[in-house]
Parts: sequence; structure tokens; C-alpha cells
Amino acid sequence: MDALALTFSSGWASGINAYLVVLVLGVADRVGSLTEVPDVLGRWDVLAVAGFLYAMEFIADKIPYIDSTWDAVSTAIRPTAGAVIGVLLAGDASSLDQAVLGVVGGGTALLSHLAKAGGRLALNSSPEPVTNVVASLTEDAAVLGVVWFSLEHPRTAAAVAGVLLVLGLVVLALVARLVRRGWRRWRSRGPVQHTA
Repeated sequence: MDALALTFSSGWASGINAYLVVLVLGVADRVGSLTEVPDVLGRWDVLAVAGFLYAMEFIADKIPYIDSTWDAVSTAIRPTAGAVIGVLLAGDASSLDQAVLGVVGGGTALLSHLAKAGGRLALNSSPEPVTNVVASLTEDAAVLGVVWFSLEHPRTAAAVAGVLLVLGLVVLALVARLVRRGWRRWRSRGPVQHTA
């Protein structure tokens, strides 16, 4: 049950920032020698690549429109990372357990990624960069907090990740409704009459 909870938490976090998840789990394995975390995540080459990619995302995530481009590219990466981490967390479990944890990790990562990407598109309608910076820092803090907390309290962290996932999806649904309403209003206005 703890592996499932840890997979759910890391899956949610991977949908927001997969490279930070790998860094947190890898550093935790190096520092604490945790049995729950696969040793492969603590390898120096894995940490170096994850650190480099996290640094790139840290910068890209704070620049309006670049962040949405980065999110589009990450649509394949984040859910895949969540699924791979889920399979790794299954360890030597049966192939069914690995498949279940892979689906949980990847599915959760996909949902949280969609919520993040949709929210960022909405933020980009604001012309100033402050909202992007605040949103990015908040996301990074949430990912760091949830993943770190999940190493000691996996079930509680999974509950927190679940609440954050539901909130993100609700916000995404509300934003989609507002966009549809605005689009219908704009289309119903008809052509603009020019008077000479």
C-alpha cells in the first residue's frame, strides 16, 4: 500500500515537474539510503541529467509563452516519467504490480500535467510575467514538499496530492468553461459595422 501511495504522489508531482521528482528521490536515496527508492535514481549520471533538465525547466517555466511551449514538449515526457518511476517503485514485484503502479504513476502524471498546462495557458493571457514566476515557484515548492513528505508519510502525502489533483482539474474545468463562454460571445457579436 505504501508503494501505491508513493507512486500516486510521485506521479502527481511528475506531471508538474518530473525532473525535480527524480532529483528529490535520487538525493533522498543518496542521503538516506531509503529502501523504497530505487538505487538507479541515486546514480550520479541520473542526478546530473535531472539537475540539468530541472535547471532548464526552472528558467523556461517562468517566461510567458515559453512555459506553454515547454509544457507542450513535456506532454509525452511527464506522464512517461511518472509511469517509469511507478514501475521502478514496484521493484521486484510481480509484473501485474509493476503494471498497476506504472499505470497509476503515468495516469496521475498525465492528469496533473493537463491541469498545469491548462492553467499556464490561462496565466499567459495576463501580459505581465509576475504571475508566471509565482505560479512556477509555487508548483516547485508543492512538488518538493509532497515528494519529500511522501518518503516519510506516503499515505498522507498521497491524500494531499489527491486534493491538489482534484483542485487543479476543477480549476482547469472552470477556465475551459470561461473560454467557451467568451468564444461564444465573441462569435455571436457578428461582423463589425464600419461607418464612414
